[in-house]
Amino acid sequence: MTESNRTPETAVHDEVVPAGDHWMHLIKAGQAFRIVDLEGNQAADTLFYSADDPTDRYSASDTIQRQRNLYLTTGTVLVSSLGNELLEITADTCGRHDTLGGACSRESNTMRYDLGKESMHACRDSFLCGVTNWGQGMSKRDITCNINFFMNVPVTPEGKLTFEDGISAPGRYVELVAQRDVIALISNCPQLNNPCNGYNPTPVQVLIWND
Repeated sequence: MTESNRTPETAVHDEVVPAGDHWMHLIKAGQAFRIVDLEGNQAADTLFYSADDPTDRYSASDTIQRQRNLYLTTGTVLVSSLGNELLEITADTCGRHDTLGGACSRESNTMRYDLGKESMHACRDSFLCGVTNWGQGMSKRDITCNINFFMNVPVTPEGKLTFEDGISAPGRYVELVAQRDVIALISNCPQLNNPCNGYNPTPVQVLIWND
């Protein structure tokens, strides 16, 4: 685990994102961006796009291949679909973040849990709100494989994914430095059907520094 020497008092942007809400913001090259798990075990589903060309976006497969590791932590460089470096994780007090589990949707909720769960809000709904309101021609086609910051999705020896209790705790955070101008889109996960957030979605804090 690696801590940062940046303090909230010097941030140029400081905002709390309620559970179940989305947050979308431009992060300029060289700026530092932190997501704080305020109450512990909250999953922050996140997508990143190149600000100059949103079709060039975070790629789970390219990031995994580049770093040869399924999990994200300090030193991980997030790679785009065109092979460009988007951000680097420079501090992490959680220790591991998932990039395989994907985002919950109303459809997946019905398949995994119960037909009666279809009406429940899900991360894909939040992502859709974000991209359609942002502009630049973005739409549901721009919602691809995302990062699940603070989420614990172990891979079994048989290659299966399991959703387990979170390994984060109140106040833990992940901090990244943008390698180019990027757009960040967070869905602060509203999931109530699996233990990724202890069945209790909670707020996260986002901060941005100029250096």
